[in-house]
Amino acid sequence: MAAVKGADNRIAELVENILVQTPLKAAGFIVTIYGDVVEPRGGVVWIGNLIETCAAVGISETLVRTAVSRLVAAGQLLGEREGRRSYYRLSRAAGSEFASAARIIFGGSQEDSWQLVHLTGAKAEERMQALERTGYARLNPRLAIGPARRAPALAHALTLRADSPDAKSLAAFVKAYWNLAPHAAAYRTFLDQFGPVARLAQKRPLAPATALTIRLLLIHRFRSVLLHDPRLPTAALPEDWPGSEARRLFAALYRHLSPAADDHIARTFISGSGPLSAVTEDTEKRLSMLETQAA
Repeated sequence: MAAVKGADNRIAELVENILVQTPLKAAGFIVTIYGDVVEPRGGVVWIGNLIETCAAVGISETLVRTAVSRLVAAGQLLGEREGRRSYYRLSRAAGSEFASAARIIFGGSQEDSWQLVHLTGAKAEERMQALERTGYARLNPRLAIGPARRAPALAHALTLRADSPDAKSLAAFVKAYWNLAPHAAAYRTFLDQFGPVARLAQKRPLAPATALTIRLLLIHRFRSVLLHDPRLPTAALPEDWPGSEARRLFAALYRHLSPAADDHIARTFISGSGPLSAVTEDTEKRLSMLETQAA
């Protein structure tokens, strides 16, 4: 029993370290709960489940209710009542946005084509900043290059496909125009935070509630790092790129935690029509996509 209690204490310490190093914001963590737990199980959940889940990471009920109100005002959540209970459903627009993010997080696909975007007309700087937020690199005030599939819809723009069969020249080009150091540092922080958790979790089963808390922190941190990464083609990245190891860790630990975490969801999370399912077609698809990445 002493060894079991010691392992539980160590897990708690590791979780606390993650929270101290990378503090959570209530709205952002609620978005993670919806993306990981709620969206693939119908998109609606009781607010009491949000409050309980957030309490496990130190977010108060007051902050949860304030964040939910703001998400409703922003059009991401819709409120419903069933008796004395309040439920919140993803709006259609938010559901589409979450599904798109899930394809990036779980799919693991690298960008395989780039394009040049030449901005014409007025307000070029505003549109250039929109391109940069999606991972594009500015070449001059009106010309940018980046992943073809991630360009925002832009009026008054000329797009040209960019190809390079020469990996060495491509890597040199990326080095000249992208600052990958912050992204590499973010991946290394992720590895430092969750590597010890993965090693400890492999040694003994975790309580279902603990497994869900860790899985939510895992995907919250990985999503933050990944969606800021320009996700350039593999041939353009340094050989020691930590993003590859970070994805393998994410895939392996997510799969390992999921049986217990999904059991907790089925036993405690509810919508107006009853308990949420432990497993759905969408959750199985996510685990299947991660299977080959965990190797």
